[in-house]
Amino acid sequence: MKIPEHIAIIMDGNGRWALERKMKRTYGHIKGEEVFRNICIHAHDLGIGYLTVYAFSTENFKRSPQEVNAILGIIKKYLDNCCEMARENGFRIRVTGKREGLDDSFAASVEAAEKKTENNKGLNIFIAVNYGGRDEIIRSVNKAVSAGRTPITEDVLSSFTDIGSSAPPPDLLIRTGGEKRLSNFMLWDIAYTELYFTDVLWPDFKAEDLDEAIRYYSHRERRYGNTL
Repeated sequence: MKIPEHIAIIMDGNGRWALERKMKRTYGHIKGEEVFRNICIHAHDLGIGYLTVYAFSTENFKRSPQEVNAILGIIKKYLDNCCEMARENGFRIRVTGKREGLDDSFAASVEAAEKKTENNKGLNIFIAVNYGGRDEIIRSVNKAVSAGRTPITEDVLSSFTDIGSSAPPPDLLIRTGGEKRLSNFMLWDIAYTELYFTDVLWPDFKAEDLDEAIRYYSHRERRYGNTL
């Protein structure tokens, strides 16, 4: 297989997976976090350099307060406990998105995870929390203007995005759960990203499902507007 350097994933279907089993939606998010850890390890074993996952969008705040608190609590728990896995595997963890609106405890977990893993050289994991693609573009433009980097070109704006120069644009975007839309995710970065949609709900997503997505990617011809 041709291994992509950077994979982005919209981890969709946690709530529906739980409801199908007559469980609370929060149970699906707990199971989804377990799958996330397994996929990180498999991606590392495959030699993937960068993995960006959509954990919580700006629009997710429209959900019930109970579900919002549950999802953020699961993400925080992972951040608090992830350093051991990161140490064992050499993962580096960073959180993208708007930090405003997140409580101090969550922000402290973000800072601790980023600080403790900043020198690791293995898989680079970007976790998008309180993230929206349009919001990121607006924030990036404002940062560029504040820094006096005008006129704003593609290269200038790219240097002020959440990932910036820390990673190349995703080669492959995977969305689980059967929906076929981007849902405001990485709108600037995925201009030439290959898109892969699967009906598999995220809690059922396994290593072989990631392999299948990569096989699909392997057969794509990436021309970037050019002809063969």
